[in-house]
Amino acid sequence: MSDFHAFANDDEVVNIEGDALTISNGTESVSLAGSLEIAKDKRGLKAALALKAAVDAIVAALEREKTLPEKAGSAPPDDTGSVRNPFV
Repeated sequence: MSDFHAFANDDEVVNIEGDALTISNGTESVSLAGSLEIAKDKRGLKAALALKAAVDAIVAALEREKTLPEKAGSAPPDDTGSVRNPFV
């Protein structure tokens, strides 16, 4: 896996195990999509290390930010709890 620079651009994509897990970079957020099965073998180790490297890059980029907001403007709203189903 080449060096992943989290939050550096809007066009970098990392694929792990083909495209089982896709990590899409963005300047405001990083998205992970897919399902990754990590087997207890050399291939599983390679996939786990690739995932770890990407997550480590994300954490390092966030830790470098001195003024992280409590919640990003594009983040989904907090759960509001449960509501009664109007169709029942």
